Amino acid sequence: MQYQGVLTKMETEFSSPINYYLVFESDFINMNQLLNKTLKISFVKFQCLNCGLDKTIYRQGFCKSCFFDIPQAADWIMRPELSTAHLDKEDRDLEYEKKVQLQPHVVYLANSSNVKVGVTRKSQVPTRWIDQGAHEAIEIVEVPNRYLAGITEVALKEHVADKTNWRKMLKNDIEDENLVDWRERLKDYIPDEAKEYYIANNSETNMEFPVLAYPKKPSSLNLIKSHEYQGTLVGIKGQYLIFEDETVFNIRANEGLVVDISIN
Repeated sequence: MQYQGVLTKMETEFSSPINYYLVFESDFINMNQLLNKTLKISFVKFQCLNCGLDKTIYRQGFCKSCFFDIPQAADWIMRPELSTAHLDKEDRDLEYEKKVQLQPHVVYLANSSNVKVGVTRKSQVPTRWIDQGAHEAIEIVEVPNRYLAGITEVALKEHVADKTNWRKMLKNDIEDENLVDWRERLKDYIPDEAKEYYIANNSETNMEFPVLAYPKKPSSLNLIKSHEYQGTLVGIKGQYLIFEDETVFNIRANEGLVVDISIN
């Protein structure tokens, strides 16, 4: 079977294990069903997720001109504390910024390679945790806008990590942590503006990933350089495909690439 389409992050379904779907414009692939099958992935061209042109992807699936122009790639996306829609102040497009920023957001702890703090829209729970390859996660606060979530994250990352070590995550080199205890320890560091939104009585969410074998030394596939790769799929974790020869391919980091995928 053969498919062609532009890569966007895999859609997920919360189940045990997580179900993954690679969605193209007119088709989709249930990736779990491809475990133990041989995949050939070939780079065809670029297709910016905004303008649709065949221009080199700069970041987040966008070409350089779109990245510095559209609201979907503004600084507040990666740094929520820079959000200003709650002040009625525009960054690039106030209507879009109000739609995204002025909705419930969650600050959470997730354990993927280590315990880390993060921010996501409430509507993206547990999708965000799955995308990070976290095997357990818990909410700390639920606030009414992105700004409050951002300043809470900034305060808490003085006391806990805010990055995932992707190699450790993929090797499954992880330890179970008591996230309820972590949440209690961090409670005192929540900024005053967000203290009333602290969540006191929830429990951890656990994620199980469809992985037959974890790599001991994961090696990242650069499809733009190699143009073609073939291997046997043995796992999916976070937004990574894991192959038998320990090659790993980060779908999200390759958004905006048009690929051919053939399955044997």
